[in-house]
Amino acid sequence: KADRHFFSDDNALTKQIESTNAIDAEELDVRPVLSIIEDILRLAKPATFDTTIQVSLHILTSIRDPDQDSEIVKLLAYPINRISSEIICKCAAGGESHSVTMELLQSLSHYAWDAKVVITFAAFAINYGEFWLIEQLHTKNALARNIAALKDLPDILAHAGELRKKFEDVLDLLTAVIKVTHCIVEFKELPSKYISRQAPEITEATGHIPTAVYWVIRSLLVCAATLLNLVGTGHECISSPAESWEIRNLAHKLSVILEHLHKQLRVCKELIDQKKTNDKFNEFVSLTDSVHIDNMKVLRAIVHAREDQGPLYDPVKKTNVPLEMLRLKYVLLLITDLKIPHEEINILHLIYNQRTMRDEYEVLWLPVVDPTTPITQSQEAAFYSLRNNTMPWYSVDHPSLVDPVAIRYIKNRWMFESKPILVVLNPQGKPSNIDALPMMWIWGSTAFDFTRNREYALWQESNWNIDLLAVPVDSRIPEWIGLNKVICLYGGEDIEWIRRFTQTARSVANALNVPLEMLYVGKREPKEKTRRCHEIIQREGLSHIFPLKDYSDYVWFFWVRLTSMWNSKKQIGMTENDEIMQEIKDMLVFDSSEQGWAVFSRGNQEITKGNGEKVIQVLENSGNWMYKVDQPEKFVAVLHEEVSTLQPEHHCNRLILPGQGGNIPEIVKCSECGKTMDKYVMYRCCTD
Repeated sequence: KADRHFFSDDNALTKQIESTNAIDAEELDVRPVLSIIEDILRLAKPATFDTTIQVSLHILTSIRDPDQDSEIVKLLAYPINRISSEIICKCAAGGESHSVTMELLQSLSHYAWDAKVVITFAAFAINYGEFWLIEQLHTKNALARNIAALKDLPDILAHAGELRKKFEDVLDLLTAVIKVTHCIVEFKELPSKYISRQAPEITEATGHIPTAVYWVIRSLLVCAATLLNLVGTGHECISSPAESWEIRNLAHKLSVILEHLHKQLRVCKELIDQKKTNDKFNEFVSLTDSVHIDNMKVLRAIVHAREDQGPLYDPVKKTNVPLEMLRLKYVLLLITDLKIPHEEINILHLIYNQRTMRDEYEVLWLPVVDPTTPITQSQEAAFYSLRNNTMPWYSVDHPSLVDPVAIRYIKNRWMFESKPILVVLNPQGKPSNIDALPMMWIWGSTAFDFTRNREYALWQESNWNIDLLAVPVDSRIPEWIGLNKVICLYGGEDIEWIRRFTQTARSVANALNVPLEMLYVGKREPKEKTRRCHEIIQREGLSHIFPLKDYSDYVWFFWVRLTSMWNSKKQIGMTENDEIMQEIKDMLVFDSSEQGWAVFSRGNQEITKGNGEKVIQVLENSGNWMYKVDQPEKFVAVLHEEVSTLQPEHHCNRLILPGQGGNIPEIVKCSECGKTMDKYVMYRCCTD
């Protein structure tokens, strides 16, 4: 308990210590002197002992001026040597530790607290270094041997056993001294740009520094006295138990002080890091909002440059390339984590390879990982597997090259969580679309330059027909359109309904001489049932299917285009009154139910659709309306009339909308009866 309240136990001592400090105390950069002290302690290691001082390797965050460092050392040389002499005199006179410490503090009153402790430490280091210099040289240097004789120093090697414990205790105490000293100096070096000296975090910590300085100086005096006591002992090396206890007690006191100061220093550094990060983030925001002559400033802010090799990986050349490869090009940033659905990569790969404007835009993969934790081996393996085996476009050479500030921006401003997004940077580095994937899924490279204006223009040119619905998904559909065939797309997972529907539809078409091609498109989230349906349909020859090997890619592509149409329409401000949105909603209602559904189309002129119950009922009652189809070209129009007029007595429709922020309408009308549908929140985990 005493340790936990170490700083507050003796308020009288604290006030006494603080009273020694002058108001106009001189602020100095003492880091160069501290570096020399560390060198002396390192070089003065007792050759015969394994124990050594744990010298701190302080990494300077800025390039220092050697001339300026030298000037500081010269400036402090006199007070350092003066204090060194004082230490010898006062210790030799047997001065009491507290009194001597207070006298030294008074002598250093015009220096700041960090300078007081470093000057005293340097003064001790001179005596400490001289002691060990004589010990190291006295067997091979006549001058050192004579000085050792006059001091009557004991032969360290001869008395290693008796002296080992004494020096181990001293070295442990000096290790604690240098750690606390570093901590004090670090507080002084905290940048005022990011944390004020009046900040609560600083004042709470610096309020304890005078007491810490006191105990460091007192510890140095005890170490100095221990060395001085060896003078004149010769072969009579006697270790006082009281002396050893005092050294260990001081080491413990300093460890308590260090723990407290480290805790406060961490708080301050975290605050500084947060402010630095905020500044960098604001700079990044300003950079992306500014006008540039090219895109290089923005790209360099996103991807770290490297001196030894380019930060990008070119999968064609299988080598690293510089960021300049993307200069003045439209750059599509594919932003994902390391768990990308294979369907998305495969379809995007397909679209990328179909580009007709090969030099107009490039794709760059930015894998987003947590920048606060080291990348694991499994993450690296996943990254290289994706980069080397699935991606035909540029990628960063390593996930760590994506700047942490850029990752924060990507998450906060571009709203990336885990679902892949495709951000478009124009040739000047300006984000022109923060998610172009819906446009890419709907229109492919035709959507270039992927701006909102281009999106709006494409919708102005679009109508609800088989071309919009499915042509990009299957290359056979344009052929069927060209041959003026009736095309039927159908879905669901009820294999009995599928058998019944396909056989009935084919029977009616044959009776009317209607050239019919049917294609099974599964469900929005294909699971094992969808795969089994594909296999049965192929085995029994019920209709066309997507290639069985890649069926999940094509099923996913069909449905993601529909959900992308919904989101795209919402983004440009369309409502349910829009004809295409109504049709998309109906398709999503079909898929949200447990039953099947079908769409019939002839060319790009006529199209009709219905859920499984209505379509099968109309087809099975074809005898009532077949007479209207006096030529095959009228089949879809007549079918549309029959499906539209059939109103089941009961219905229960569900609609699962693609969950994308801001695109969920408050009111949705039922496609069967026009009533407002009840709204629920659904969370689903389906392992099929």
